Amino acid sequence: MNELASTGKVKVGFIGLGVMGKSMARNLMKAGYDLYVYSRTKSKSEDLLQEGAIWKEGAADVARHADVTITMVEYPSDVENIFLGPSGIVAAAKPGSYLIDMTTSSPALAARIYEESRKKGLQSLDAPVSGGDIGARDGKLSIMVGGDEEAFEAVLPVFQAMGTNIVYQGAAGAGQHTKMCNQIAIAANMMGVSEALVYAERSGLNPARVLKSIETGAAGSWSLSNLAPRIIQGNYEPGFYVKHMIKDLGIALQSAEAMGLEAYGLSLAKTLYEKLAAAGEESSGTQALVKIYR
Repeated sequence: MNELASTGKVKVGFIGLGVMGKSMARNLMKAGYDLYVYSRTKSKSEDLLQEGAIWKEGAADVARHADVTITMVEYPSDVENIFLGPSGIVAAAKPGSYLIDMTTSSPALAARIYEESRKKGLQSLDAPVSGGDIGARDGKLSIMVGGDEEAFEAVLPVFQAMGTNIVYQGAAGAGQHTKMCNQIAIAANMMGVSEALVYAERSGLNPARVLKSIETGAAGSWSLSNLAPRIIQGNYEPGFYVKHMIKDLGIALQSAEAMGLEAYGLSLAKTLYEKLAAAGEESSGTQALVKIYR
């Protein structure tokens, strides 16, 4: 597998061409992989098809042709149906192929998919990502991976076409647990970013100048450097949707409760994002949280 991946002869399937998925798929083609694609809305794939991607009529059809099948969809229910449904990719994929879910989903579901895949002679990895639309576009995503380490090593060149910080975290579900850590940290951080900018506004400061002073110091973070400028510009277009953040925080909260962890910041962030969605902002970017404070 490593030899094939290094020579670009591996056939890769990609299911889900949303804000991030399309850029990830494009970077796989740039790396030289033959790419089969499917998305519920075919129009999302038109530019990729013009660039050389091959359209397939359904997720199962993608898996039948691919050596490595990647999914990047919306919700755990979508993941479960695509992988484990009667006409899902576990049932359709050829023995010896690799199935990689890069959706942020449930750690327990990742473990189930792993077990069902093994029964069919398949390798399954959970590999959620961080870095938003910018990281996806630039091929600089952080990728956190759970599953068998041998499978991880085999498909590492495929991951390297999409990301730069690629870390094997452990057994099946470990990638998703790591992503929950990521989302918990981001959610609390976005509250801090929003509060800081609104404080700057109300105290009569120039928020852009404040940002210049604080983003390289101890307060520095990805969200402060990448999303605070969007807030200042009044740009609430999604790099990552509010509705997807609510989904992720719900998974994290459920997992935390199962472990007996009282996650105060996580609980508050989820409440605020739900309030934001109820105000009609569910399809805005997560930086729209600042509107709650304003």
